[in-house]
Amino acid sequence: MARTNRKPTIAAFTAEGAQAYAHLTPEQALRRSVLSCLLWEKAFYCDGVEIFKRITDLAAQVAPETLAALAIEARQRFHLRHVPLLLLTVLARTGAGSTLVADTIDAVITRADEPGEFLSLYAVQNGVAPDALKAKLSAQVKKGLARALRRFDAYELAKYDRAAEIRIRDVMFLVHPKPRDAEQDRLWKQLIAGELQAPDTWEVALSAGQDKRETFERLIRDGRLGYLALLRNLRNMVAAGCDATLVQDAITARKGAQRVLPFRYVAAARACPQMEPALDTALLGHLSQASKLPGKTIVVVDVSGSMGARLSGKSDLARYDVASALAAIAREVAEQPVIYATAGNDHTRVHATQLVPARRGMALVDAIWAMCQPLGGGGIFLKPVIDFLRAQEKTADRIIVITDEQDCAIDAGDSPLLAKPFGTHNYLINVSVEKNGIGYKPAWTHIDGFSEAVFDFIREHEATHA
Repeated sequence: MARTNRKPTIAAFTAEGAQAYAHLTPEQALRRSVLSCLLWEKAFYCDGVEIFKRITDLAAQVAPETLAALAIEARQRFHLRHVPLLLLTVLARTGAGSTLVADTIDAVITRADEPGEFLSLYAVQNGVAPDALKAKLSAQVKKGLARALRRFDAYELAKYDRAAEIRIRDVMFLVHPKPRDAEQDRLWKQLIAGELQAPDTWEVALSAGQDKRETFERLIRDGRLGYLALLRNLRNMVAAGCDATLVQDAITARKGAQRVLPFRYVAAARACPQMEPALDTALLGHLSQASKLPGKTIVVVDVSGSMGARLSGKSDLARYDVASALAAIAREVAEQPVIYATAGNDHTRVHATQLVPARRGMALVDAIWAMCQPLGGGGIFLKPVIDFLRAQEKTADRIIVITDEQDCAIDAGDSPLLAKPFGTHNYLINVSVEKNGIGYKPAWTHIDGFSEAVFDFIREHEATHA
């Protein structure tokens, strides 16, 4: 008689049907859903609502201390804005009564529009209308928001006091912050009364009918134009006839660029090709001072069809643009970089991998993008890719695969879990939010996110695993 009380079989698969790693901890699953997430935006295989629910469900399963650390990491190291606020709403529940809640809210909220964004998400999570929030706010949530509000000056408050369901003044009425001095008390009274002077921003100036060229040039000279606003308005500046040298110098100066994600430079270059040389310098110039990854580094960029998913509904950038920007950074921080692009054919289930020309910066991004269709546009096939690279390269100090992890190999012999990377160190960087992944076997060090912080992690990892 056959035995019925068998060990349960646990299986997981990529969205394309390949075998995925089936034993993710809640923390691992949460990290892969958070660190490449632009909240509410759909991915190739799942929509924004599904991602939202998955994150909130997983966040409730990890320890409050772990959740707090991830929220801070997502905001401070990976420069994400909305998803850290979502994590705070879960922390408010799982860490209720602990000072950890107030401390984490204070650490994560760094822009004056974020208290209102946080409370809007908090209302959704608690199933109440924004005007019914008061009864739902814990003492620790109020303390954290009150501390965060004290850091904003007149310019920040005026800039972000926008029409919304929950305005900054509404947050103040809910949490009753204490001003740090008489000057802040006066400022807050002006905010509540709607008497703050309009901020000196490009939006305000242009809506008032001021000359575009004069406005942009003045704000640049006065240091009043944020770096992301600078990148997003390059085409407008060129069209308005702004001083090209002034604009280029502002780009390469990188004032305020610390929280700009690498793909923003790619977007700016696509929108305004005239400024690409300055953007190249800004993207890569500061890396010359970074410590190099010693030896030979093989970088593999996934250019499969799913990597063509747009980052957001308003963006014309795709996941492979993010991956290519990271590859361009890897090219600069590695002593001996070798870069490949990979895809394949979903119908025949055959991989295709090719060496990328030895270019730099935006030229490298363009070269990788141009290889998408010639390589077949199908999914990544991790095991055949690694076998191919072993035959081509023989050895490596490290292998870095940048992918969304949605392997297409349905033949058991080509399972991505059988891939045996041959580098001294082997990394798989996930740049998407799909549920299941392939890079969690002991042979790989799995990293999530599309910030330059992934290379800081690699340096730190190798320093402690020499």
